[in-house]
Amino acid sequence: MNPSSFYSGTYAEARAKFLETCAAQGLRVEHHIHPKRGREGEELATDVARFGPENASHVLFTQSATHGVEGFCGSGAQVGALQSGLYDDLPDSMAVVLVHAINPYGFSWLRRVTHENVDLNRNHLEHGQPYPVNEGYEQLKDAICPVSWTPEARASARATLEAYAEAYGPMALQGALSGGQYSHPEGLFFGGHQTTWSAKTMAAVAGKHAASARHVGWIDYHTGLGPYGYGELISDHLLGDPGHARLVDWLGESDVTNTDDGSSTSAPLTGVNSLCVAGAAPHATVTMVTPEFGTSPVDEVLDSLRADCWLHNHGDLDSYQGRAIKAEIRRCFYPDADDWKAMVFERTSDTERKMIAGLATLD
Repeated sequence: MNPSSFYSGTYAEARAKFLETCAAQGLRVEHHIHPKRGREGEELATDVARFGPENASHVLFTQSATHGVEGFCGSGAQVGALQSGLYDDLPDSMAVVLVHAINPYGFSWLRRVTHENVDLNRNHLEHGQPYPVNEGYEQLKDAICPVSWTPEARASARATLEAYAEAYGPMALQGALSGGQYSHPEGLFFGGHQTTWSAKTMAAVAGKHAASARHVGWIDYHTGLGPYGYGELISDHLLGDPGHARLVDWLGESDVTNTDDGSSTSAPLTGVNSLCVAGAAPHATVTMVTPEFGTSPVDEVLDSLRADCWLHNHGDLDSYQGRAIKAEIRRCFYPDADDWKAMVFERTSDTERKMIAGLATLD
């Protein structure tokens, strides 16, 4: 079986492939229809399929497209898991829930954000309370999202960002850019001032399908950080949390990283998806991991996001420049290459097998 066949070139193709695979296996799918339409006018939806008993005490969730354009990876993992028979021999007490395209708008429009321009993985916090302040973003906001995207403007902004990295370190710059901010709704990595459609859908799906579970595992697929094709396994728990210890036990100490101790390629984040999962299943133990697959150098990835931010604020999507920016953000989050797809599928399959085996050990 060729792993490349699991992956798709557009959101519409990915959705069709997922639904066809579910239908071929007799799986019932629930459709959470998004209020907007896709880039080609297509219906957008988060589609959810469940493999295993409704009353399972152990439930593993896999989720794709938290960050829209990153959904090519996770969708391929989900289609491949079903087509390769990964769940054919689940323990009797186990179910797997596949959450396909939790941010279908970003997937279709090749954006990292939701239709509200919100980073879903920064949106899960108590709105109405004082928001965290990202001092680095405040200092760099005009360079992060400049009003002009000419070569001269880009060079000037790049010099400002490089000076910040020189003064405070590369990870400080990454944190300023990507840690999350709540002051600039038109900017990058905006966490939102209210709960987004995708966040509400995620909470509803988690609450429904984990209702009878004593133990929940969650795999949230991402791309954009790290070496090409390598899947870093980022713990979604604090270092001292039992969930982190379980991940180390199940997935291997050398493979599991954490933003707490600086071992991860990710900066520390606010308002993350794990808060949603824990809130939706307070009765269960939760063990959550974020596989992060490398694509391109981090400066290229971040520049593609900055360009996309400029495009949607000031540019023309249908212009030559607009099409070039969209092609670049797609390339930076989805290397459409057979070797990358093979590396990714090997890692996603191995991670899911280990998470299933680990969950099964819990009483």
